[in-house]
Amino acid sequence: MTEEPVENILKLTHLWVKHHLNIYSVKVAAREEVGMGSWKQRMDFPFSRSGLTLGAACSLSLMKDILTNAISEYPEEKTKVFCAVLQQLRTLGGEQIRNVASLGGNIVSRKSTSDLNPILAASNCMLNLASRGGKRQIPLSDIFADGVGNNTITPEEILVSVYIPHSRKGEYVSAFRQAPRRENALPITNAGMRVLFEEGTDLIKDLSIFYGGAVSTTICAKQTCRTLIGRHWNEQMLDEACQLILKEIALPGSPSGEKVDYKKILVVSFFYRFFLEVLQSLRTMDPCRYPGIPMEYRSVLQDFKTKIPQSIQIYQDIEPSQSPQDPVGRPIMHQSGIKHATGEAVYIDDLPSVDGELFLAVVTSSRAHAKIVSIDTSEALKGPGVFDIITAHDVPATNEFYYSDGPEIIFARNKVICVGQIVCAVVADSDIHAKQAAAKVKIEYEVLEPVILTIEEAIKHNSFFEPKRKLEHGNVDQAFETVDNIIEGEIHIGGQEHFYMETQSVLAVPIGEDKEMDVYVSTQHPAIIQEMVAASLGVPANRIMCHVKRVGGAFGGKLLKAGLLASVAAVAANKTSRAVRLILSRGDDMLITGGRHPFIGKYKVGFMNDGRIRAVDAKYYINGGCTPDDSVLVAEVSLLKMDNAYKIPNLRCWAYACKTNLPSNTAFRGFGFPQSALVTETWITGVADKTGLSPEKIREINMYKENEQTHFKQKLDPQNLIRCWNECIEKSAYYSRKTAVNEFNKQNYWKKKGIAIVPMKFPFGLGTRYLSQAAALVHIYTDGSVLLTHGGIEMGQGIHTKMIQVASRELNIPMSCIHFCETSTTTVPNACASAGSAGTDVNGMAVKDACQTLLKRLQPIINKNPKGTWNDWIKEAFEQSVSLSATGYFRGYNENMDWEKGEGQPFTYFLYGAACSEVEINCLTGDHKNLRTDIVMDIGYSINPAVDIGQIEGAFVQGIGLYTMEELKYSPEGVLYTRGPDQYKIPAVCDIPEQFSVSLLSSSQNPYAIYASKGIGEAGLFLGSSVFFALRDAVTSVRNERGLKKTFALNSPLTAEQIRASCADDFTEMMKNNESTSSTPRAISV
Repeated sequence: MTEEPVENILKLTHLWVKHHLNIYSVKVAAREEVGMGSWKQRMDFPFSRSGLTLGAACSLSLMKDILTNAISEYPEEKTKVFCAVLQQLRTLGGEQIRNVASLGGNIVSRKSTSDLNPILAASNCMLNLASRGGKRQIPLSDIFADGVGNNTITPEEILVSVYIPHSRKGEYVSAFRQAPRRENALPITNAGMRVLFEEGTDLIKDLSIFYGGAVSTTICAKQTCRTLIGRHWNEQMLDEACQLILKEIALPGSPSGEKVDYKKILVVSFFYRFFLEVLQSLRTMDPCRYPGIPMEYRSVLQDFKTKIPQSIQIYQDIEPSQSPQDPVGRPIMHQSGIKHATGEAVYIDDLPSVDGELFLAVVTSSRAHAKIVSIDTSEALKGPGVFDIITAHDVPATNEFYYSDGPEIIFARNKVICVGQIVCAVVADSDIHAKQAAAKVKIEYEVLEPVILTIEEAIKHNSFFEPKRKLEHGNVDQAFETVDNIIEGEIHIGGQEHFYMETQSVLAVPIGEDKEMDVYVSTQHPAIIQEMVAASLGVPANRIMCHVKRVGGAFGGKLLKAGLLASVAAVAANKTSRAVRLILSRGDDMLITGGRHPFIGKYKVGFMNDGRIRAVDAKYYINGGCTPDDSVLVAEVSLLKMDNAYKIPNLRCWAYACKTNLPSNTAFRGFGFPQSALVTETWITGVADKTGLSPEKIREINMYKENEQTHFKQKLDPQNLIRCWNECIEKSAYYSRKTAVNEFNKQNYWKKKGIAIVPMKFPFGLGTRYLSQAAALVHIYTDGSVLLTHGGIEMGQGIHTKMIQVASRELNIPMSCIHFCETSTTTVPNACASAGSAGTDVNGMAVKDACQTLLKRLQPIINKNPKGTWNDWIKEAFEQSVSLSATGYFRGYNENMDWEKGEGQPFTYFLYGAACSEVEINCLTGDHKNLRTDIVMDIGYSINPAVDIGQIEGAFVQGIGLYTMEELKYSPEGVLYTRGPDQYKIPAVCDIPEQFSVSLLSSSQNPYAIYASKGIGEAGLFLGSSVFFALRDAVTSVRNERGLKKTFALNSPLTAEQIRASCADDFTEMMKNNESTSSTPRAISV
């Protein structure tokens, strides 16, 4: 191929690489196109003696492969730039992103968050430009020269290629980044650094330091670099460099809420890391003159790498006497597992279009607490394809639902009480037109006082939902007078977004007569959808048919909120007499729906010198948001489950649901237990610190040990708790690994390991009988096939798979003969929500009941023809006019709680477990790696170990997110900053422990549930706290080594920022002496 003239490039390219574009596509001169495989043969001159030239349209994946090959071909001295660039490429986006993103687009966009630009700029890379006027070459660093990213590329020019030079003798190049998650995450701060020494010396000849993520674009520490020319590479230079960098790199507050101090610490920590790397490299050049760095510093030179997790699952054997056809107890794959993986599984937005269908976009409040003065829809109605605007005036009947202390509101009428409250909605002929019109709706507000966002503000204004709850056991005040020691403290636990894969989704289809309507909705509770939609339209419930095939995740977030959103769509469908589809974007979903309750736990604990805890006085405050939702229930459960695994002889605890101007928080996997149990484990470790005993010793001393009563006077047998604890210690080799961790910490200064083991008692129950009733409907057709339905919702947890297993056992037919179609209010009325881990327990009983009814009808026919087949029996039953359809029913568990007396039996049984986790932290950045986790769980006799272990593993990883990663950040005005996956990070593969073992406790039986199983959906989430406490153990090691005071507080989530701040050193001290000028907080913790 020959190089085309610039004129041809300009003619052929319809989309130029320009400084103002977000999408980049270029025509690249042939000699500068570089590919894999036979790239050497195909390229006229991809490499030169001084470097490598890559076409601007080269994908990042291709660039990664090219650099990998180049590194293997060239001597190490020449490839230091290549190695540094390749290091950044490994974590830049995911494989799919790298396959389509181009090198040129990454450079020309000049994004602050680019991981490539700082290292390319620092490495003296050159940009080859072309225009009608000719060609020219400029340093890549020029486009960042003024620190604000003003582009020196003219609008007429295109970027043709990028020249990446070889490194030289005496030149050292490195790249660094720190992000909220190691992979698939934009950086908080990144850096590219290069130093060139005078030949044979450590005198700085040239120095380049570039940072990204700090300001609006890549920035160079030019003054620092100039000042340090001629300096020796030593401690004196390091001190001066850090001070100069901090002075030169001014960091304003970030709109997304990252704290300036953490970025500043990273800025100097990265330079220190570069300093160490170069010192160690100089040693290889001349060990006599340059001794390198101390052995205990060297481990910090290695970044954490992601390895494919290795996992072990251990579960019970099937009894030899069990029929091979009986699937109960066998590890059977999820019935829809393959469909999930291939994309064939049908969700709401996959449903085919309905003739005349309209799309709905909501208009939400931009104020946290304000009077609505006016709503101007005139511009919106002029938009293309707009059909109508829906407001509170269009609701035929109920707009406000009173389920507890305060209303749940469909459309705001006169005032708004949070940012994200739905004020009105636009229906149009396409999703795009609806959203465009929604943006044109103008709402005038009059701000109301007070605006309450945080728990502290709610306490100040005495803003709570009623009732407040209290549990008291023993004589707390007297016990405090007799103890040896007392500790007091508090812990803040942040909220958590549900982040289900399928956002809130509804398709409302009017039937056209008798005011009937089909509602296809992603919900955990079809009956409440039916009830709310019927009430809002003013029709009987029997006119509303609610259908749920499957839900793409829910975790508690698709109950009341799903009902309100379904009502929005139904009101629009009713007004327009058209089908209406409402699919929330991820950002709107996060803005509108709320999540897990932020939580503050305050505690006072009295204990003896030998570690025995005698008294606890605690107060829990949860941020309920603007409407009651389930907040009081969550507060109650947090009280009932606060003891976790420990016998507390004297206890007093209050729980308050705070009323604030945030979107109302709601049910979330664990329902208050993950927060209150973390408070308990926090004061357990506090007692350990005070007594000098190990945390595991304090846990063992205070654990339930024999048949005892809880603090609300319910009996429990903790035998399986103790078995889980002992097995976890044994299987994890806890004590030998703890010794190894201590040895590692003695030998490493900038990296530390931590290990922790945490027990768990998780009570199962919904508190009252009617909430756990269930029904099922089973049809047998004349060809012998069976259609099964029940009131449970498939949310990915495998309930339909288990129900088919139950029916298979009861009817003694293969699972392949049984099909589940959908959950619908037309087949199973008044079904309770699929929540609280109860789905399999209660619906399994109903399915079993229906199958036994059918089998009882068939039994006379089977007795007459015992050698017949299933199909023979069914055919004969039909000919004898035997009904082949049956309902099954389960009344629910006999549960109750008397809050006046503070006693009752709100739970039916208990699950037990224990988890041991080991981590490693980087003290310079706060980053950490989850090395190993061992879990032992008592879940009774597992109906499906494959599904159950998957639930345990998934819940555990979601717990890692809650306790170590997931941060919700709000503006001081109540606007959620962290909307969508760019700003809000859930765990990924890189966060799963490298070694992950789950064992189900053997020989465990549960007389209260179907086939002696236990409800497993929620319990495993709390075990993620073992990672939190392993991190605490690592931080404690750091602080002890540095002579820092023992008492310190760690809040949840325990992010890299908090870990770094807790690992106090010279750099954190430096921050205190260089206070940020922009001290106004851009984000608040609620």
